[in-house]
Amino acid sequence: MKQPLVSGSAVAEPDTKGSQRPVRRLVAVGGVVQGVGFRPFVHALATELGLSGQVANGPDGARIEIEGGPEAVAAFCHRLTADAPPLADIASVATSELPPTGGTGFAIVPSTTGHGRTLVPPDAATCDACLAELADPADRRHRHPFLTCTDCGPRFTITTAMPYDRATTTMAAFPMCSDCTAEYMDPSDRRFHAQPIACWACGPRLRLTGAVRREGGAALAEARRMLAAGAIVAVKGIGGYHLVCDATAPRAVGELRRRKARGDKPFAVMTPDADTAARLGHLGPAERRVLTGRSRPIVLLRRRSPTPLAPQVCPGSPDIGVLLPYTPLHRLLFGLPGDPPGPGVLVVTSGNLSGEPLVTDDREAMLRLDGLADAWLWHDRPIVVACDDSVVRVRADGSSLPIRRSRGLAPARIRLPVALRPVLAVGGDLKNTLCLADGDAAWLSAHIGDLDSLSAQHAFERAESHLRALTRVEPVRIAADRHPGYRSARWARRDGRPLTLVQHHHAHIASAMTEHGLVEPVIGIAFDGTGYGDDGAVWGGEVLLADYARYRRLTHLAYVPLPGGDAAVRNPYRMALAHLRAAGLAWSPDLPCAATCPPEERRLLEAQLARGIACVPTSSVGRLFDAVSSLVGVCHRAGYEAQAAMELEAAAVTADGVRDGYRFALEDPAPLLAAIVADLRAGAAVPLIAARFHLAVAGAVRTACRKAYRSTGVRKVVLTGGVFANALLDGMCTAGLAEDGFTVLGHTVVPPGDGGLALGQAVVAARAAET
Repeated sequence: MKQPLVSGSAVAEPDTKGSQRPVRRLVAVGGVVQGVGFRPFVHALATELGLSGQVANGPDGARIEIEGGPEAVAAFCHRLTADAPPLADIASVATSELPPTGGTGFAIVPSTTGHGRTLVPPDAATCDACLAELADPADRRHRHPFLTCTDCGPRFTITTAMPYDRATTTMAAFPMCSDCTAEYMDPSDRRFHAQPIACWACGPRLRLTGAVRREGGAALAEARRMLAAGAIVAVKGIGGYHLVCDATAPRAVGELRRRKARGDKPFAVMTPDADTAARLGHLGPAERRVLTGRSRPIVLLRRRSPTPLAPQVCPGSPDIGVLLPYTPLHRLLFGLPGDPPGPGVLVVTSGNLSGEPLVTDDREAMLRLDGLADAWLWHDRPIVVACDDSVVRVRADGSSLPIRRSRGLAPARIRLPVALRPVLAVGGDLKNTLCLADGDAAWLSAHIGDLDSLSAQHAFERAESHLRALTRVEPVRIAADRHPGYRSARWARRDGRPLTLVQHHHAHIASAMTEHGLVEPVIGIAFDGTGYGDDGAVWGGEVLLADYARYRRLTHLAYVPLPGGDAAVRNPYRMALAHLRAAGLAWSPDLPCAATCPPEERRLLEAQLARGIACVPTSSVGRLFDAVSSLVGVCHRAGYEAQAAMELEAAAVTADGVRDGYRFALEDPAPLLAAIVADLRAGAAVPLIAARFHLAVAGAVRTACRKAYRSTGVRKVVLTGGVFANALLDGMCTAGLAEDGFTVLGHTVVPPGDGGLALGQAVVAARAAET
């Protein structure tokens, strides 16, 4: 738990004179203290120490009045933060003295209302105590798919307003039965004031809809039978619908890929336990810790071979995304002891067509997932806001690199190194998230996705409204990307509040700086696919000297034409041919990229490049990865973002013992391309070339940073941008720069790609408004 800000006398030492005269204190606790069992914890702690008083939720957190002997009160104030519940995140503790009243007993009293701010925690995976009840035939919640307690279950996705009480969640529609009411009111019970409390008698109802209809336990049993038979089932989870099928059945996985229009983009899989996950990918202690933690993200593991998975699960990827069950419903899909055999590994992918937002509404699910699912396993507890699964990669040093920050992580507070006036940052148009910041804290929404469709833009608006309602931040300024065509920026312009446009790569670097509490300038390595540059070019291979207020471009990857814009992104062979031409290398038919390009398109491309028609210059390292991937014959057509780069990384990780990369300086990639062509013609293996290319890029980063240090004296380097989701490159750059004496900082809180952009935008815009 982060160290809270303490004011008043909350940490006073016990009375050394031994005075027994009672004292009474008002203790105001801010942060994530609602929905985490904090009031029951306070009640139990006060009772244990023989203290009297009361606790209530309020608009700013929890308000405690505590009375008793000075030593006991001091111990209470110390243990309030030291022993807080696991889901709590205490941001501040303020105390003041009150006159003693001589009361007896300690009470939880109704919440107070008013203006202020408290926080709701992220959704949390089912705890071990609840899982034990789920499997216990003698327990009244045996097989109950919505079982939760104060330590686990939905929070963010069911909360409509603050303070957090049952009346401000979607559980308000389910009156508690007498048994649940007794538990809810019993201070000694694990569900004391657990707002999502429910059971078979009073909780949400589970239904199966499709060719057959079932309810309750029968619905779940039939869904398991259908999955075992090769069906695709839409399953309503905490933050939206998933499409689920047997991950070991090629026909089912192939059909899901076809229906979803998924291309070759990898699917994530859910396993019943970590040991099963370890048979699919390399699971070290750090990966196991993240996989089994409370947030239960999808963890990217290096794939094992052979594997029991259908080949269509993750073709061409070096990794397999694995997650464990995080709700009772998911656990029941795998079955309990004595159940008929079912699938041992499940594909669990977002319930949507590719490119559309996650479906949360039940009626909408029946319409939008018609033709994708064979049946719907759903319940009648509404979802307030969509929240897709988080995705995390674990680095070699054991630190976590978020790839998608969503369920289990959003909207956890991010501490800021500088105090800000209230600001809303709307992010980019790809992998969109938005950010609200005020004072020393920022909150990111869950992953919204690409804003291409009208439904995605509506999802953005719902997420913005929900985050404002929970944080009670009313922004006085809006931050957006400088790209003139971004839908997020157009929304910001229509809003009417003062607007600050933030350069894309400056925002990336600022987000990494914010994570690490930096205020001094850094050397920022910002490598990605697309970012609007100051000169109108497409930037993406940037070395900047930056702080929050300003940046200076030190160097960048040499410009090459981007022929046809998105057409070059979808067809990496176009990018390969553009790079070859810029390097003065012929489009010889023996090169895979040249052989792939249809003759008519090749003639048009030659004319396009010669005349500069629809050829915006780009410095994108992401596009360089695309070019090399096609040049060596790995990927010529990309069906999803970064496919060519991911498949090139997959080839590189299979090469053993490669130590020497190609010579490469960002300012002149021609020698690099010439060396790759020479290796191809000499018959070098593709994995060897791919590994040497990764080493070359890491070497170019080292060279650029050494030059930057000589001109600036700065030794702190941040690595940011979507290219650094590549674990191989990230590791090579980090190790090499550390060897050169640099302090190297990467992302651990927000994604390096555009999913973390809004955090940097918020800080840059708010600081700019103050100068």
